[in-house]
Amino acid sequence: MNSKSFCSPEVQPQHSELRAAGLRSLTVAALVVLLMASCMATLAAGGTPGWMQALVNAPLPAHDEKTDAVLLYSEDVLTVQADGQIKDLIRRAYKILRPAGSDYGVVVSTFDPETRITSLRGWCIPAQGKDYEVKEKDAVESSLSGVQFSELISDVRMKAFRIPAADPGNIVGYEIERELRLYVLQDDWAFQWEVPVREAWYTLQLPPGWEYKVVWLHHPEVAPAPLGGNQWRWQLTDIPAIRPQAAMPPWESAAGKAIVSLFPPKEGQNKGFSNWREMGTWYLTLTNGRRDASPAIKDEVAKITASAPSVLGKMQALANFLQRDVRYVAIKLGIGGWQPHTASDVFTHRYGDCKDKATLLSSMLHEIGIESYYVVVNANRGAVTADAPPYIGEFNHVILAIRLPDSVNDPSLMAVKQHAKLGRLLFFDPTDYLTPFGQIRGELQSNYGLLVTPDGGELIELPQLAPAMNGVERTARLSLSSGGTLTGDVQEVRLGASAESQRNALRNATTDADKIKPIETLLAHSLGAFYLTKASVGNFAQIDRPFVYNYSFVAEGYAKTAGDLLLVRPRVIGVESSDLLETKEPRQYPIVFESPRRDSNTYEIVLPAGYEVDDLPPPADADYSFASYHSKTEVKGNVLRYTRAFELKELVVSLKQADELKKFYRLIASDERNTAVLRPAGAH
Repeated sequence: MNSKSFCSPEVQPQHSELRAAGLRSLTVAALVVLLMASCMATLAAGGTPGWMQALVNAPLPAHDEKTDAVLLYSEDVLTVQADGQIKDLIRRAYKILRPAGSDYGVVVSTFDPETRITSLRGWCIPAQGKDYEVKEKDAVESSLSGVQFSELISDVRMKAFRIPAADPGNIVGYEIERELRLYVLQDDWAFQWEVPVREAWYTLQLPPGWEYKVVWLHHPEVAPAPLGGNQWRWQLTDIPAIRPQAAMPPWESAAGKAIVSLFPPKEGQNKGFSNWREMGTWYLTLTNGRRDASPAIKDEVAKITASAPSVLGKMQALANFLQRDVRYVAIKLGIGGWQPHTASDVFTHRYGDCKDKATLLSSMLHEIGIESYYVVVNANRGAVTADAPPYIGEFNHVILAIRLPDSVNDPSLMAVKQHAKLGRLLFFDPTDYLTPFGQIRGELQSNYGLLVTPDGGELIELPQLAPAMNGVERTARLSLSSGGTLTGDVQEVRLGASAESQRNALRNATTDADKIKPIETLLAHSLGAFYLTKASVGNFAQIDRPFVYNYSFVAEGYAKTAGDLLLVRPRVIGVESSDLLETKEPRQYPIVFESPRRDSNTYEIVLPAGYEVDDLPPPADADYSFASYHSKTEVKGNVLRYTRAFELKELVVSLKQADELKKFYRLIASDERNTAVLRPAGAH
């Protein structure tokens, strides 16, 4: 079913049912509720429906020894009645193969004031013994508030129970019936999951005169079987599982699904979208009048921008106000899940979700003569692609596209795209309080979003920032003793996502010891025994400036002895290599990175008195379309100097390039392990 709202901090399970992956989206408190539900379930004998009984001897779909469960039967029925009332029916039956598959015995159905659960039942067919039934009266009802990593105001609730005996060899299944309202007449048939599927069915029942359109994603088109009376049924069999791999694209870009849009015969009725222009027009209708500035907003804009001498300075001041002074609260109440609150309400209460904050900033920018436009996106890059259909359920976030005047040209404005009609557009997310004005975080770069203008909607690709805008520049001045102890000072200058991650890690740090924990973790991955002698953080609150670490350390036994020789690793701190592709299982999906970046290291080590260099590691050079790496070790006087630069240029590495990426990481790993050999001066 189409998404409940934008600004969803976590994607809710499809069709309001809980999958194993869905367990991870619930908070600890919600899981406690589920455990309570499992304790309260009544073990009633019998009552197992025929559609489940027919699966007892059904052959299993293809699977391997790591598969926890298989989905034997999946059925979705969407019924639209003549009066416009909509009903859906969901049926699932799993065969549990391994103990970890017991998660598939947990059932959750969500509802709200406009969605009513009319039936909720579950069953277990054990390999031996009597069948068990769980009824809706055995379920525990709970709020979904408290979604992890957010503050949430929502009218969405859930009913949950655990089907008993979800053990290996047993079959568990459930059936959910609901009456619901769709603000947009679209549905998604998600038929591919993290477990293999034996058979999946989708049935559509429409009143006379209604039409539909189906768009298939990540699966060949399948024709339906007409059932008569404006009814159709689709069937799929033996659907392979999607097994998660590290750094794979988001689930939405890999799993097969069908987007079903419905079109009633009368104009002006609620309907699905035929194109992006219609979707933009729909959203524009929801936002009409919402950006009108109240007298209080006008006064605040004048106050905030009074001391800013330039147009850019005024824009930055307003953006800073939204980032710092308007608290983020996710709000999902009816149509308010999609429709922003008025700018005056957001300003008065000083809180709102992504679309609310975008609305207030747009209102305030208008007061200084700057126009801006909503951009509706999915916060997971890759979930929406250039060939995606206009489906509201794929979007969960709202940012702004700000139209830049010709007079505003500044190198700090990098998230800019030239639009054929609107000119230069600067993309900015007022919800993101750690990314400076002029930039967008990695997951939004090269992402696709719906640009909403007075002409309707247009799917556009957001800009990608240069690698130099993100990364770590690390410089160290060090000294090595004849006993192998390394001491010295290090400065790290962090930009972009690298700076954001450190600021985020330190946001709750209250003591000096807490503030230096990231440094200790970094050193622990590169050094053996060490201790910090001093450390400081610079520009923590100034997000428009680089984040800086300055620290000094002592690492005893850093250089290793081999007879009268000293073996010294020139690459002192930091790891750029990865074992991401060093797995036995073949890679199934492209490799996705957060954002482009450029890291550079310079380590200068003063050699101990009486020693000279006997041997140096060779330089390392690799240059691919997606990344490059260059390192060099040299001696200048009594100083061993190591420099390297790592640059990630592309956000996606294709499967065809996976072997090249593996070679690339192996070359870096070899360079990071290499040592220089020191010998006593004059020794041969």
